[in-house]
Amino acid sequence: MTAPIPRDIPDLPAVPGVPALLPSPVPATAVVTPVRHPLTALYRLLVALAAAGAVTIELLLGSPVRILSYFTIQSNILLAVVLTLAARRAWTARRPLPSALTGAALLYITITGLVYHLLLARASSPFAMTGETAPPTGWHWVTNQILHTATPVAALLDWLLLTAPGRLHLRQAATWMLYPLAYLTLSLIRGELILPGTPGRYLYPFLDVDQHGYKSVLGNALLLGLAFYALAVLLIALDHARPNPVRRRAKTGFRLQPPVG
Repeated sequence: MTAPIPRDIPDLPAVPGVPALLPSPVPATAVVTPVRHPLTALYRLLVALAAAGAVTIELLLGSPVRILSYFTIQSNILLAVVLTLAARRAWTARRPLPSALTGAALLYITITGLVYHLLLARASSPFAMTGETAPPTGWHWVTNQILHTATPVAALLDWLLLTAPGRLHLRQAATWMLYPLAYLTLSLIRGELILPGTPGRYLYPFLDVDQHGYKSVLGNALLLGLAFYALAVLLIALDHARPNPVRRRAKTGFRLQPPVG
């Protein structure tokens, strides 16, 4: 036999004090409706098409294997892929690409522009290529300007004017150096596999072992590597110091809003 259930159950005593609300991390997309950025998407797509078009013309006019071995070509291919993906996300109001990827593309294309204008195209530079090869003409001149000047400037403008700041981190700088190190290693291996005296055995004068020897080439690579790392740190510092060009106040009164995709 069980005891009968009482008809009236007494109320439980009230808990003294006001219960504290537990913190709940709410993503920005739950506060503000994602916003499409068609103009940003169009700009990025145009830059990606310009880079891809210039690379395609270079491949059609020269040896594809040799053309694809240039740092300039590889950095522009990476930029075209990243900007195409970023344009799609901006158009569909999706979250932006990982900053490690976009920061790497920005760094490498900036290196392309700076190395070309400060070392390769400058007559006073010890590594100038102006006296070794004839100046580019025709379509080569057009692609040369796009790959070394237009795309680096366009990538910097996209970062400064169309991208939310504070997304790059110092820990990413060391990881970004792995690609230049791999490129140096493969370039030296490529040079050893090509017969001495072959034109274009070493694609860049500061990597020319025949002319400078391994000691000088490795010294040049070390100095350039330190300069690239300093450039990466500078971009990260500027990313945290620059104002936000894409901030907008939401209708709800909250300032939370996802960055441009």
